[in-house]
Amino acid sequence: MMIDILVEKIKQTKNPSVVGLDTCVDYLPDDMKNGVASLSQAADAIVRFNKNIIDNIADIVPAVKVQVAYYEMYGSEGMRAFAETLAYAKSKGMVTMADVKRNDIGSTAAAYSKAYLGENLVGGKAFTPFESDFVTLNGYLGGDGIKPFVDDAEKHGKGAFVLVKTSNPSSGELQNKKLENGNTVYEEMASFVKEWGKNLVGDCGYSSIGAVVGATHKEEAAILREKFPSLFFLVPGYGAQGATAEDVAVNFDKNGLGAIVNSSRGILCAYKKDKYQGMTYFAAARAAALDMKEDLTAHIGL
Repeated sequence: MMIDILVEKIKQTKNPSVVGLDTCVDYLPDDMKNGVASLSQAADAIVRFNKNIIDNIADIVPAVKVQVAYYEMYGSEGMRAFAETLAYAKSKGMVTMADVKRNDIGSTAAAYSKAYLGENLVGGKAFTPFESDFVTLNGYLGGDGIKPFVDDAEKHGKGAFVLVKTSNPSSGELQNKKLENGNTVYEEMASFVKEWGKNLVGDCGYSSIGAVVGATHKEEAAILREKFPSLFFLVPGYGAQGATAEDVAVNFDKNGLGAIVNSSRGILCAYKKDKYQGMTYFAAARAAALDMKEDLTAHIGL
């Protein structure tokens, strides 16, 4: 099961964090972004930046999460950079997450799934253009928009994280609404995610179909951790969005497992901070990743 691979990588590195490669030209050092005058040049510069980051964190961080929006805005060249980044991280032994938040009706969802988890047959050959170990999904169209991804995850040894309680300030407008059965919408969604992933529970006790649970809502996270012990959490919102290690600690089980915490700008742009002044961007990224590891593990006991 892919979740077992991820948990084992977390144990090996003693680091429950994932670095978000939400890379745009504005984040690059001046010597890399100066002279970038086309979408192709932007994509090339982003790939160089990402590869240097990956080279300097692959031994200390178990996974990367690549947010597709930061690549789509550079058009087809950006999507080339997206594919190259995922493939390079995989080649370095990292678990890869394509943060694409896909959802649609069943047939369209199946096409999306083929792009990231499954296989697309062309001329008798199988292709997965943006192959990833995990994808992020939006489950609010219901089960027929999720089933193709679950089927491909089961067939190809992959996984997915479904939006349950998101980190944005307005998430409660819908997700905290009470239903007639007494559950909130986010609790009901977690129930669906548990059901969708029931056949993909690994030896670690967690399912390869997990939940996105924002670090900025720790009360809700605590409720979800208690009610859904088989759900593994992908936790955005640490660092730049305001959540602390103390906030995210409620997402973990008594063994310091059960969740992985994302940081993007805090790692990518660490070289701009006074603390890491004078370092190259990739050395600063490594130092910031180690600081994040120390911060998290001090609060969860891994």
